[in-house]
Amino acid sequence: MSTAEKGHGITIVAYVLHLLGAITGILSIVALIINYVKRGDDGVAMDSHHSWMIRSFWWAILWCVLIGLSYFLLVGFVVGWIAFAIVWIWYIYRHVRGLLYLSEDRAMPA
Repeated sequence: MSTAEKGHGITIVAYVLHLLGAITGILSIVALIINYVKRGDDGVAMDSHHSWMIRSFWWAILWCVLIGLSYFLLVGFVVGWIAFAIVWIWYIYRHVRGLLYLSEDRAMPA
């Protein structure tokens, strides 16, 4: 098995863990650790996928924190939950899109 094939497999695992983490939470942290460890090991295309997942995770966390702060201070119950739902859908979209690009052996856009 070549290095690229190994990188492909662990990248799929990371995507799946992130998707499961959208429900459980902790699995996204496991996937994030994998992303940081594997980034730089398997070439430019796999690096783009790991960077994509890392950015997706941290942007989702940032938005959730901001929504959480504004939930208590400004927007209230319904708007806060709608905003959380939008971030959740966006997070899932990013990882499904990444899996589709990976299945086509395409790098993620910068």
